[in-house]
Amino acid sequence: MDRGAGHAGGVTSVDVRVQAVPEEVTLPLRQAVLRPHMTIDELARAGHAGADALWCAAYDDAGEVVGTGAVSRGSPPWAPGEPAWRVRAMAVAPDLRGRGIGSAVLDALLHHVRRHGGGLTWCNARTPARGLYARAGFVAVGDEFEIEHIGPHVAMARPVEPEEA
Repeated sequence: MDRGAGHAGGVTSVDVRVQAVPEEVTLPLRQAVLRPHMTIDELARAGHAGADALWCAAYDDAGEVVGTGAVSRGSPPWAPGEPAWRVRAMAVAPDLRGRGIGSAVLDALLHHVRRHGGGLTWCNARTPARGLYARAGFVAVGDEFEIEHIGPHVAMARPVEPEEA
């Protein structure tokens, strides 16, 4: 599952290798970027795995994890019980943002959804990351909302077609 980062708006892209990993590989970057108010142990106990879940890490040339993301089955709050996929735990090292790493991780997650039958795919996007999701075809669903300790978010969604046989 090699997916390199592409050119990102005039900024030199960073070559990364995106691959499936166990969730624990993603914990240090996720804790530092997404949940600094939690310890790594607390984050690990929160657990986000589910049926057909995929955790990805983007590695730089030095073998450092510089991006993460996950996708698993989960209905959106506006359609309880509807079969869907939820993207979460998207994080990129702060000094490397805007260089295509998040797009490479998201591409790998959407590829997983395609391979597993496609369907509605959604996320609670932090407002600064809204453009990343919009470039991948996600649209806002509803109004902006605040998540305590984390900040402003907006739900975003898009359909993902299944992979052709």
